[in-house]
Amino acid sequence: MDIKQLENWLWEAACSLRGAIDAPKFKDYILPLIFVRRLSDVFDDEIERLSQEFGDTKEALKIVKKDHSLVRFFIPEEARWEHLRTTTTKIGQTLTDAMRMIAKENQRLQGVIDIVDFNASVSGERIVTEAKLSTLLEILGRKEYRLGLKDVERDILGRAYEYLLRKFAEGQGQSAGEFLTPREVGLLKAKILDPEPGQTAYDPTAGTGGLLVKLQQTLNAKEKNSKRPLHLYGQEQNHVTYAIAQMNMIIHDMEGEMAIGDTLRTPKFLTRQGLQTFDLVSANPMWNQDGYVTDFYENDTYNRFPAGFPPASSADWGWVQHMFASLNDKGRASVVLDTGAVSRGSGNSGGNKERDIRKYFVDQDFIEGVILLPENLFYNTTAPGIVLFLNKAKAKNRKGKIILVNASQRFKKGRPKNFIPDGLDDDGKYNADSDYITQLADAYKKGEDVEKLVKVISIQEAVKNDYNLSPSRYIETGEAEVYRDIPEVLRELEDWETEARIVDKELKGIFAKIGLKAGERP
Repeated sequence: MDIKQLENWLWEAACSLRGAIDAPKFKDYILPLIFVRRLSDVFDDEIERLSQEFGDTKEALKIVKKDHSLVRFFIPEEARWEHLRTTTTKIGQTLTDAMRMIAKENQRLQGVIDIVDFNASVSGERIVTEAKLSTLLEILGRKEYRLGLKDVERDILGRAYEYLLRKFAEGQGQSAGEFLTPREVGLLKAKILDPEPGQTAYDPTAGTGGLLVKLQQTLNAKEKNSKRPLHLYGQEQNHVTYAIAQMNMIIHDMEGEMAIGDTLRTPKFLTRQGLQTFDLVSANPMWNQDGYVTDFYENDTYNRFPAGFPPASSADWGWVQHMFASLNDKGRASVVLDTGAVSRGSGNSGGNKERDIRKYFVDQDFIEGVILLPENLFYNTTAPGIVLFLNKAKAKNRKGKIILVNASQRFKKGRPKNFIPDGLDDDGKYNADSDYITQLADAYKKGEDVEKLVKVISIQEAVKNDYNLSPSRYIETGEAEVYRDIPEVLRELEDWETEARIVDKELKGIFAKIGLKAGERP
């Protein structure tokens, strides 16, 4: 199968659920079934190989049942695809039982494929009817479409899986950004981080694991026969998204260690000394996340926030500091943030928490660069976003410098979202002239001024501009000025008002001590 055939087939299967559940919920049902189809077809392929070694299929199955280590995943007979596709009664219960049987036999799949109840009801009515499930199994069970080792390359299947995730995200609105970063943004970040064999990579807001997958894919493309893959680590708060991340890495035939939970409150990758550290961090945390107040930062036991505490209205620089603390001595990080994260507070009289944190990172020479992305790339907002790059051990020729890239015009119009082209046309043919992703990555890594695209500034220039690191401030593209979002301005006003109330309270206390009321002259 080529990629188009595979995508069309899988999307047809997803569409068979239309009307039964809301579109965003399709992924909860369709992705585990595709995953099980892949596991079952691969298991059949492995049994066929072992039957040549042990004499026949029956003997191979008997031996594998006793020693599961002979196969990647052991699939019980009642849970194999050939059995599931012929089920005509109690389909929902049969599928649910099959998922639980597979999880029971394979520890790595526990909490991954056994979290969906295909037989679930609301107010006595089935969420997905037997008829819908029957149609879904009929489509996915077509014999001309196998997902075994010889039938479809892992990268092709992985791309198709990501295609489905993207299609689901397009219909999910505001919450889509919580689980999926656009493919081209992940590729751009990975190409710039340029991973090396055997390195460790971490995503504290892993979503469906796409950014970690892109790092390994980038290494695979560079090191064709490398036997030292990356060691991937991720943490995700949502249990359904966590499960999809596990499936996504297995579909791509990648090894990764995933944890579940709120990373800022309860980081799971720890050592006796504190946080586990990594060579690379690639992440896209929720932008302007609220709910983390000063008390939270003050009571942190991992010493993650030496640069200061972000405002309660936006944890952007809380996430940045966690990621920086998760880097080893030579570590590098790439973080997607709201555009305001690199400019809020600059040029204003008085203090600003985010500006002061940026000051710390600039003065310490830990910021390697910032890329301004095109608008309307992300699934939950039309805002452009930026990519912030951190480096704990800059090369000698990069010390004291910050690379700024204004990529706001490097995109193609799409429906419903714009995209950064990767040079591949619909037939899979490559054209370097339209590979904007590689062009941007190369321009950043070269680190030299390019008119209307790249500007390398000194730390002194950043200081002169009050630590404003927005590429649009330094690089004129000849396009109309992009104005800030109203919600962003309102958040900043709210921060100022909070600071004003604190100062006012402190002043009243001082006046009271010297026997004056506010406004009186001594």
